[in-house]
Amino acid sequence: MCCLPVAAIVALLCLASPIHSTSSPQAGLRHRQGSFAVALYRAIAASRANANLVVSPSGTATALGLLQLGARGDTRAQLVAGLGYDVNDVQVRELLLQWQAEMNNSSSPKASKEAGLQHTCVLLVQSGIKLAAGFRQNVEAWADVSVMRDNQQQSNNTRRDEVWLPIQAGSSSGDLSGSGEVQQAEASASLALWSPGQQMALLSTVAFRGVWQKQFHAINTHNLHFLLLDGTTVKVPMMHQAAEVRFGQFQMPSSQRYSVLDLPYSGQSLSLQVVLPWDRKTPLSSLEAQLSYRHVASWDVGLRRTKMDVFLPRFKLHNKLNLRSTLPTMGIGDAFNPTDADFSGMSAEDSLYVSDAFHDVTIEVTEEGTKAAAATTMMLLKRSRSPVFKADRPFLFLVRHVKTGSILFMGRLMNPTDQSL
Repeated sequence: MCCLPVAAIVALLCLASPIHSTSSPQAGLRHRQGSFAVALYRAIAASRANANLVVSPSGTATALGLLQLGARGDTRAQLVAGLGYDVNDVQVRELLLQWQAEMNNSSSPKASKEAGLQHTCVLLVQSGIKLAAGFRQNVEAWADVSVMRDNQQQSNNTRRDEVWLPIQAGSSSGDLSGSGEVQQAEASASLALWSPGQQMALLSTVAFRGVWQKQFHAINTHNLHFLLLDGTTVKVPMMHQAAEVRFGQFQMPSSQRYSVLDLPYSGQSLSLQVVLPWDRKTPLSSLEAQLSYRHVASWDVGLRRTKMDVFLPRFKLHNKLNLRSTLPTMGIGDAFNPTDADFSGMSAEDSLYVSDAFHDVTIEVTEEGTKAAAATTMMLLKRSRSPVFKADRPFLFLVRHVKTGSILFMGRLMNPTDQSL
């Protein structure tokens, strides 16, 4: 059994790729969402070369959409261009709400007793700020956002540590094993975001817990070699199972070949996709540089059911990122500028701007879904004539919702033994 508890905190966001016309509003929005997700990943990956990485595009998009509702003028135009769509558009908003409901329903206890997906967005507002008329009702209506005021601030303008402990708002499904991590991350992020002089903070969280449809077993986990970028190897706990999976081989315009493995979670509404360069000598960065959402979308029709021996390392990643210096170089600059920022849609009487952009994500892949490592055995594997998918070198991974195509999480594993931030 393998669970993936994830906690993601996002205070602000990143840039999307150009919009391409598609055949229907649904397909067009799906493409723009996916393009934003890949662009967000590539933008962050560029600043963290050759390091483990995980980001949450869906959590980031929720926060960016909320800021759109309160922004005006050039600030709003930059935020809309960065995300690729305008949440003020009625048709866009209806589709987003419909897809969010589908994702929540697909991970409900009825769909799977051991799966869950939870989105939360909380806007923290200092008690003295006068919100614009209708702003609170507007954001609560479109994204299940909770607007909270700081009524515990002390008279000397200092803050007790317990001031910012946001409640869980929005839709939740089931008893998420990672909920404790979500709450801890929210508290940590709120303390990091809030400093003297700030008036508003935005927290967007995503929690996900998934159980493989076909479980891994600890007895089949072995210490095997994982090839690092510099050519050296490290021994890591490598999970193994023989199973019928969705698998495909694809090719970039540069003729670079790569393979994609799709492992569904219980209920088959969510899946983990692992992307591995075909040539062991091809660096993962070469594949990242060419990847677009059009490639990701092509996997849906190019994958075929295949019986394979699957080897996947057990790993845990944790990234804390501050995007404050990165986003202005990608076209989202006014929001961070005290002079140019225009959030008059939030508050007409107070000049608000974004002082920091924090992104905090944790992801864990194991057989049992617990922090305690399963016992690793050294039993010999029986040779098989089945094709082998062996993720024993750097790879990309995505957690996607099958029906909507939404990319909930995207990252890369360069070294399973490295859990540094």
